Parts: sequence; structure tokens; C-alpha cells
Amino acid sequence: MDDNNTNECHYKVNAPYPPVRVDEPNLVYADEMLSNMGDVVSEMSDVTRYFYIAVVTKPQFCSISACFHHISIIEMHHLNIFAELALLLGADPRLWCGRTRMRWWSPAFISYPCDIRALIAESIEAEKAAICKYTRQSNTICDRNITAILNRIILDEKRHIRIFRELYEQLT
Repeated sequence: MDDNNTNECHYKVNAPYPPVRVDEPNLVYADEMLSNMGDVVSEMSDVTRYFYIAVVTKPQFCSISACFHHISIIEMHHLNIFAELALLLGADPRLWCGRTRMRWWSPAFISYPCDIRALIAESIEAEKAAICKYTRQSNTICDRNITAILNRIILDEKRHIRIFRELYEQLT
């Protein structure tokens, strides 16, 4: 197994993702998927946050930088899944959310602390918020295809929390 596959396996749960499909178009569910793509608590926010952390930590913390880089790729995969779901559910999968007033995703949705511990602590909180959001959705959406995907993504987010906590502890 090459190094890229080893790294990818470490940063996500070793379980397949369910197929991306839906029972039928549903604009309410589509709005939830758009929110998962481009709201404050969203995959786009996490991709951007982890990309930024990977860049700014590289000069001093190369292994932490690599970790955030690999996790950002997993989050990008989640972003793609939610975009495909939104499309199947009847929405235009742009980085926006809001049923009546569309609000575009913005890099202002994330903060940019300078301290490495603050960056990691913020990442832990972001993953917790995503888990809370996806759990709520899984408990309220009545499409078992979508709930299976949400529950699978939650497993990756929990893995990310464990990794970030280990990184944080190494720095104290």
C-alpha cells in the first residue's frame, strides 16, 4: 500500500460510504444538504479551516500540517457527497444556504487564530458542531439513504476529533 492510501485510511473510518441516492426529490432535505455544504457549520468551512491550518503550521509543525491537509481532503469528499445529495433532492448545489434568502458561504465564517493550540481547539469544536448537526438531521430526515450517509460521515468526524485531541495533548 502506498503512503497516500495509508494516510487516507488513517484519517477516515475504514468503512464504505453508502451509495449517494435519495428516495425522491425533497426541497426541505435539499436545504439541509446545502446547509451542510455552505453554512457556518459546514464542510466548506472545515475544508477552508483545515487548508489554512495546514499552510500556516507547515514551517514549524510539519506533521500537524500533514494531518490537517489529509483531513481537509476527507472533508472535501464529504462536501462532494452533500452536493450530490442536494442535486438529487432538487437543489442547485452552490455554496449557499437559506430557504427564502439565500446566503453565500463566506471565509468570514471561520476565525483565524494565530496560536497552534487555539487552531486545534477550534477544529475540535467545529467537528463537535458538525456531529451535532448531522445527528439532528439523521434523527429528523425520513430518507434512509440520506440518514445512512449522515451516520457514516459522523464516524469520520468522530475520528477527526480523536486525532485533533491527540495533537492538542502532544502540544501541552
